[in-house]
Amino acid sequence: MDGSLKFSALKEKQRAIRAGFPETMGLRVHRAISWVGRSEACDGDDDARFLFLWIAFNAAYADEREFQSIAPGERAAFLDFFGKLVALDKEKKVYKAVWQRFTGPVRLLMDNRYVFNPFWQHHNGIDGYEDWEARFNTSVRSFTQAFQAGDTARVLSFVFDRLYVLRNQLIHGGATWNSGVNRAQVRDGATILAFLLPVFVDLMMDNPEQDWGKPFYPVVD
Repeated sequence: MDGSLKFSALKEKQRAIRAGFPETMGLRVHRAISWVGRSEACDGDDDARFLFLWIAFNAAYADEREFQSIAPGERAAFLDFFGKLVALDKEKKVYKAVWQRFTGPVRLLMDNRYVFNPFWQHHNGIDGYEDWEARFNTSVRSFTQAFQAGDTARVLSFVFDRLYVLRNQLIHGGATWNSGVNRAQVRDGATILAFLLPVFVDLMMDNPEQDWGKPFYPVVD
């Protein structure tokens, strides 16, 4: 076992305390846990595991603002989510989860230019990104400084900036399933989501009284 929270533990906790959950928050947690469970059944298919875990992430954080005509932008919305989680994370569960993996998937993802958006902007001929490599090196240094300072929200912003590029590659058909070309980032991205998502959901269950936002797709009879 790698020490990360698993579907079974999350589901057991949810069943024990869900009677005290507000309806909208309970729905978020229920949906997120279901997708975490599905991701664990992927049998080595890292593409599918990453996508199911990203759905779990969406279930946890996305609210009705995402679907209004004037939205703040997806990354802005999940950065709000990170700020709320970190403020509630008195035991630094998220920081510890990242720390335990710092020399592994997180470090490898941060060092991977193929999930750095300015690299692709330059590669696709968009003006103003000739200095992508300098930006990349600055980003890696800034991440290291944030990590060493224990700035968990900033650490998550760097990590999910990379994960969001990977999410776009997969969701928008910019990758081949099970391709040997992009295995490292898909594998590392799935591994990172697999140990962070359960921690996020666990923190939400520990703080059901917080306003976690209204899901746009509630259960309608």
